[in-house]
Amino acid sequence: MSSAKKRVIISACLLGEYCRYDGKKKQVNAVIEAYKEYEIIPFCPEAPLFGTPRERINVIEVDGENRILTDTTNIDVTLRLEKEITDFCDKHPDIDAIVLKSKSPSCGNKTTPILNINKEVIKNGDGIAVEIFKKYYKNIQILDENSF
Repeated sequence: MSSAKKRVIISACLLGEYCRYDGKKKQVNAVIEAYKEYEIIPFCPEAPLFGTPRERINVIEVDGENRILTDTTNIDVTLRLEKEITDFCDKHPDIDAIVLKSKSPSCGNKTTPILNINKEVIKNGDGIAVEIFKKYYKNIQILDENSF
């Protein structure tokens, strides 16, 4: 039997880290408590790229494809986020659990507002990290803070 701890990826904001676009904290003690026996790997692809606080980003459907655009300046940051997330996955190939922030343009799992070009909500879907995580961590269920 292996003595290695199980490993969980948790959205850094749920751990109380200062990383949200608005600079506020969203710590969820129930998530932290549920995984206290795990090695916790904090995850936030936005903060390292854009700082905290920062301009909000949105998932915008453009020609049938989801793109990540900054809210006010409309800069497409999709490729930068994809690289950040893919590099993270490459560094952490062996994961046992994942808990991400609901409704986030990066981390929402079926809860992220997908907007049209006029920034009107057309549906809920996956954030960019969830799309990538579902390819990398095929057999891992992705939970959010509302599961606790």
